[in-house]
Amino acid sequence: MGNITNEAFILGCSAIGAGIAMIAGVGPGVGQGYAAGQGAAAVGRNPGAKSDITSTMLLGQAVAETTGLYSLVIALILIFANPLLGKL
Repeated sequence: MGNITNEAFILGCSAIGAGIAMIAGVGPGVGQGYAAGQGAAAVGRNPGAKSDITSTMLLGQAVAETTGLYSLVIALILIFANPLLGKL
């Protein structure tokens, strides 16, 4: 087998880490879909509380989305602004 340079090893591990970080995007998607479904069911049961239900649901979805955004930021840092290459 050929020799792998330190730079190639770091870039490869960074790509794997970015892919693993993006798996965290699955959680917010499932959570937001579940929240939207429950919100729609709640509005169906009590149409008079539509504005309260919608605002609470949207606040919950915004909080859930931060996990996906943080994982996207970490993945972009690992791919484009790789801080580990400066440590060689």
